[in-house]
Amino acid sequence: MKKSFNNKLNHILHTIIHVIEYTIALLTLLVIAILLGIEVFKMFSNGDYFLASEAHTYLNSMLTIVIGLEFARMLINLTPANTIEVLIVAMARQVIVDHSSYIGNIVSIVCLALLFAIRKFLIPTRENPRNLFKIKRDQEATTEVSEDAESEH
Repeated sequence: MKKSFNNKLNHILHTIIHVIEYTIALLTLLVIAILLGIEVFKMFSNGDYFLASEAHTYLNSMLTIVIGLEFARMLINLTPANTIEVLIVAMARQVIVDHSSYIGNIVSIVCLALLFAIRKFLIPTRENPRNLFKIKRDQEATTEVSEDAESEH
């Protein structure tokens, strides 16, 4: 009886956590959509928007929106591969936008290389979001070949 109660409580808590995660993801997407709308409005209303001085601001805003999208995707599908993807995008943004010092840039690049190595060698291939389409294509091709072989016999 106690085990059944613990299982039910565990299921309820997991459900509540998933609802909260999806709510946060939806709110994040809403804020991103609003920020994107503001940026598009600035593009058309400000004639000097694409000058060199404003390009840094534009790049910063767009990369922040991309990080927000990756964060929302991570909240919806929480896997180690998605977490690494968010960290890679955030670090790449840091390298591109922030021009602090040479040492800071070198450390950031080394961290990016480590994140790519972790994704390549420690994350299973089936979890890597970049490989999902390739895996599906391979499975479909294998299915088609086996169906063709069965129809010949």
